[in-house]
Amino acid sequence: MSVIPMPQRPISQAVVPRPARRGPPADRVVLLIALAVPLAMTAWGIGYYASPAGERVRAPLHALLKPSGAIGQSFGVLGLMLFLFMWLYPLRRSIRGLAWTGALGAWMRVHAVAGLALPVLVAVHAGWRFDGLIGLGYWSMVLVSLSGLVGRYLYVRIPRSRNGLELSLEESAGQRRALATEIAATLDRDPLVISRTLDAILEPAPARGLPGLLRRLLVDDIQRWLAVRQLRRMWSAPGRGGARVDAATIARALALARREIALAQQLRMLEGTQRLFRFWHVAHRPVAITALLAVLVHVAVAVAMGQTWLR
Repeated sequence: MSVIPMPQRPISQAVVPRPARRGPPADRVVLLIALAVPLAMTAWGIGYYASPAGERVRAPLHALLKPSGAIGQSFGVLGLMLFLFMWLYPLRRSIRGLAWTGALGAWMRVHAVAGLALPVLVAVHAGWRFDGLIGLGYWSMVLVSLSGLVGRYLYVRIPRSRNGLELSLEESAGQRRALATEIAATLDRDPLVISRTLDAILEPAPARGLPGLLRRLLVDDIQRWLAVRQLRRMWSAPGRGGARVDAATIARALALARREIALAQQLRMLEGTQRLFRFWHVAHRPVAITALLAVLVHVAVAVAMGQTWLR
């Protein structure tokens, strides 16, 4: 990757405020908590879950951990509630009148967290055994979760505002200019040189067909990581007078540069990404409906046979 050499200017003596320290994103914290509980339960009952089905009925923990037991069924009810909750996101996306319930981007993040945590919750409910209709529902759910990861990957590669709405080309270009200006102000450099440097990092992105588009998106992620490393070396080097930019300023400039490069890559691949996202929606929906039907049939059969707290 070639980068236009950047002339060094004297670093301003003004103190640049240190960026505020932020913790991990809330959705990651929630996901860790949602996974920690069923995984801890699995570790506690690993002897039961690892034993054959014929031996489980004589195990001391069978009354608690079997699918209709106090603990097993509690995870099943929690999984059902979470699964039904996930279907609120399509409603939020389709009905404009529900905008008061929160930004579409926030709904998407909650939907993704629920989709990742759900298979583990349901696995504890099923005692980590997936036979018959339970197996069909479970593996359909796993397939939905895996396809959801792909959908989330594509979703975040379409330029969006804070409320989750897609940005126009003009709005996206304005964001790029604003980011380049902010980087220049942070480093006390010429904004035009900063823009040229960031543009030089981008490489042509020929991509044909859906597999080619997905491969190009993955390559862009790798190239963005390499570009940021290259910018770190460039901006950390001493200037002509031997002055260096402090580490906090470099970190802030690199964070801005990462966003600018990502936005440029998104704009370059926008049409292809949108087409790939529409194709994903067509494939994702029938699998999700299959999982929903299998879960509802399983719940109806369990209630009809009296294998619930309702008996």
